[in-house]
Amino acid sequence: MSIRGASAAATTGADGTWQVELPAQEASAQPAKLVFEGSNRITLNDILIGEVWLCSGQSNMEWAVSQSSNAQEEIAAADHPLIRHVKIPRSPNTRPQADVQAAWQVCSPKTVGSFTACGYFMARRLQNELKIPVGLVNSSWGGTRVEPWTAPVGFQRVPALAEIHASVIGRTPGTSQFQQTLKAHIAATERWIADAKEKVANGESVSQSPAFPQSLAPFTSHQDPTMLYNGMIRALVGFPIRGAIWYQGESNHTEGMLYFEKKKALINGWRELWGQGDFPFYFVQIAPFQYGNEDPGILASFWEAQQAVTQLPATGMVVINDIATLRDIHPPNKQDVGARLAGLALKNDYGQDELLAESPVFAELNRDGDEIRVTFRNVGSGLRTRDGKAPTHFEVIGTGSNGFQVADARIDGDSVVVSSEKVKQPTAVRFAWNKLAEPNLTGSTGLPVGAFRAGDPPDFFNSLEAAKSYDLVYSLDLKRLGPAIRYEIDNSAGVGDFDRVGYLLELVPSAGNPQNTFVSLPAFTKDVKKIGIPTASSGAHFQEIVKDISVYSDVQGIVQGEGIETGNIEFWPNNYAPQNEAKIPGAGNLYDFGDAPGDPVNGYGCLQIHNYGARQTIIAVNHWGAGAAADIGTGNSSGANRDWTFSGNAGSYASARLKIYVRKK
Repeated sequence: MSIRGASAAATTGADGTWQVELPAQEASAQPAKLVFEGSNRITLNDILIGEVWLCSGQSNMEWAVSQSSNAQEEIAAADHPLIRHVKIPRSPNTRPQADVQAAWQVCSPKTVGSFTACGYFMARRLQNELKIPVGLVNSSWGGTRVEPWTAPVGFQRVPALAEIHASVIGRTPGTSQFQQTLKAHIAATERWIADAKEKVANGESVSQSPAFPQSLAPFTSHQDPTMLYNGMIRALVGFPIRGAIWYQGESNHTEGMLYFEKKKALINGWRELWGQGDFPFYFVQIAPFQYGNEDPGILASFWEAQQAVTQLPATGMVVINDIATLRDIHPPNKQDVGARLAGLALKNDYGQDELLAESPVFAELNRDGDEIRVTFRNVGSGLRTRDGKAPTHFEVIGTGSNGFQVADARIDGDSVVVSSEKVKQPTAVRFAWNKLAEPNLTGSTGLPVGAFRAGDPPDFFNSLEAAKSYDLVYSLDLKRLGPAIRYEIDNSAGVGDFDRVGYLLELVPSAGNPQNTFVSLPAFTKDVKKIGIPTASSGAHFQEIVKDISVYSDVQGIVQGEGIETGNIEFWPNNYAPQNEAKIPGAGNLYDFGDAPGDPVNGYGCLQIHNYGARQTIIAVNHWGAGAAADIGTGNSSGANRDWTFSGNAGSYASARLKIYVRKK
């Protein structure tokens, strides 16, 4: 194979494949010929040598120039023959594919309308400033999650994604997991066949045959892990690229910091397979958007996870909360998105070290009486606001304050000083913590500041006088619920006699204020193993009225006090129905503070403490086996069922924890 006087040779392998690497050459706008000499001579014409960027993600990356702002004008002016574009066909696959069928297009008014808009506007800035050819490999698909784009080795390297990796490997023919499971199924089937033949011969009934293990069934959806890597990325691996740009996340936006783990798998997996070291990976933080009736802070927690990705080497993030369309998940202004991506590349990869291409980001927090000073880096000559007004979307919280409060803010060089008349001695701050936040704060270049939170919200439990009497027995991270209950702290082995039990539910919604409730009650069992989550294996099952309960909470509306005589508990692992079989005063035939446990014993499950006199749920943890779809809440649910049954809301919290205490005799 040869191009411009440089050549290399290779020997075809037994499988018919071969690979050569030509010597590096300077970028050139002059078309060249690439010649393959073998049993046949093949010549490819109009070959440019320049920069190649992989463009991937979901619909905002796939979004075409023809759908973007000022589309007609942009298309008419798109006479850029040194920009080339290839769109990889949508093609999920269960096995890695070595080839794709796709054709390169030369940028012109006739072709550019179908180009990836983000990629094109990035390439246009690069080509204008560098005067070299730019190639765009557009492998994107609207609505897709991050998992299908990820290689198996990516999942393998991230412990938090071990279950996904096991699922992928377990479905891959030839792996030890696949072989073992399949052999076990074949053996079980053979035993069944032998038994069935004998019973048929004796005129006896035959049991059902062993079901085919679902863990062996191939993936079928393009949203399943590795499916788009196999069909749309694997064939590109090995072809040199300058780097990758990525615009995706809307389909994963409810996952909080789990998305950070998944992006580590995607990026590091690609880099390992490409073998180009830490090639640049630049991505777009998704825009503010309504997302229906969803908790306003879920998206903010996702923005936090996206920001965390920049901890990885050779990565950079573009913030676009200044060009959003709150009721359109596809902001049409892709020109600024592409230009900002190009800025990251120009600074980090093309020698323009002086260019300020990153948005300002949080650097440090300092408290001074009733004020907090928030300092930023990447501000240029100082912070600004787009409209010349005071910075918006800052909130603070402190000891004694009723949650986060809107803060007054003023700019001081590279810092913003925030305070609120409602918060004395603030301890924490957050910014743009809402799905609809379009803050006005920027650096001197006009690049917007993204959402963040910092500081230490006040500790609710340790501020209670009653806390001094209780010892911690269990601590359970409710964001890691599942069929098996695994306490992060288990001090039950050292517990002796106790006369009261306390339950602390600590919830941090993705938006809004933290919710803390502590309720204590006389010991309803002497067995410390039965005061935790009432699993079938623990044998815990309690439904009874409890007097002398104490309730402390920072949640508005929860009835508080000591010596409350109208408490009751519902602790069981069972399924349950809304009928008030226990005849709890005031309970009705809906899921509330008087329900009826039933079969199976190892069923839905609930841990609920109520104040039936106030017709109120105090705390509830239900359906823990469902993980992120478990039910968690304090106070009455605003949904159909007061005790949070069927709310499936565990995944909506930024953090959620249950701590269980005892008061020793």
